[in-house]
Amino acid sequence: MIDAVTGTHVWADSFERDLTDVFALQDEVAVAVVSAIQPKLLRTEIGMATRRRPENLTAYDLLLRALPHFYSATRDGIAEATRLAHHVLELEPRLASAACLASISHALNLVLGYSTDPQLDRNEAVRFARLALSIDNNDANTLATAAVVSAFMVGDHESEIEMADRAVALNPNLFDGWLNRGFVYKIAGRSEEAIQSFQRAIRVSPVDPLLYRSFLGMALAFIELHRFDDAIEAGKRVLRQDPNNAGGYRCLASAFAHLGRDVEAHEAAARLLEIDPRFTISMWIARGGQSNAKLLIEGFRKAGLPE
Repeated sequence: MIDAVTGTHVWADSFERDLTDVFALQDEVAVAVVSAIQPKLLRTEIGMATRRRPENLTAYDLLLRALPHFYSATRDGIAEATRLAHHVLELEPRLASAACLASISHALNLVLGYSTDPQLDRNEAVRFARLALSIDNNDANTLATAAVVSAFMVGDHESEIEMADRAVALNPNLFDGWLNRGFVYKIAGRSEEAIQSFQRAIRVSPVDPLLYRSFLGMALAFIELHRFDDAIEAGKRVLRQDPNNAGGYRCLASAFAHLGRDVEAHEAAARLLEIDPRFTISMWIARGGQSNAKLLIEGFRKAGLPE
């Protein structure tokens, strides 16, 4: 695949298989092509937007420019992504993708512990999710975003599962669809189904910039299924991709503690508190989405994390 404007080589691959089942091969190739091309095209578009002069930016360009900040998941990154999403909506008030970005950015500001006004971020996350749905409630990304934001901020499991299921039915190759569906099912207490969704997300987009979140979701689900060794492996995979990920250390602290590996549990807890020095169990619960995280929280206490 070549960018027709710049002549840049974007992607190429080859497939060698036995033609015993041509239709199965066709499905395999289709999934592989989409999985490989989608993140590469997105990175190409982001790079184009970043290189343009600000006075020439369109609403879509601004939206693309916001994505690297969003992917960084840092305090400053989420703040900038939120600011840019609001700016896009000033230019294009009926752009569902911008409303989705504003919604998930406000939600992450709360969930990641960055918020200085938790109630404001909670309200704004829900408000923008509803705005996105009012603009286009048949769009897979909109449904996936609204489902996961509602799961963390509201907790209406039945409607959230319905939206998440519709999202992946509309677009079975959407990484965010499967990722968000995984968290929706995890929060609803259906950890086995959650793991299947996270695994599907990984297959759909194996080089996605948010891939570590699939492993984080799997680690959380494994803990609630008493699969602590699997949770440790998933948590380590999170940290290999994102070494300062507080969620990864939370999972390791809890899983190690449940296995009686106290030294490693305390080391993970200490590293978590270096990254998130204000962490307390009660404040973390208040961020949302923890109604079915009983074993995770028990592990926090065993690891000596502050109440």
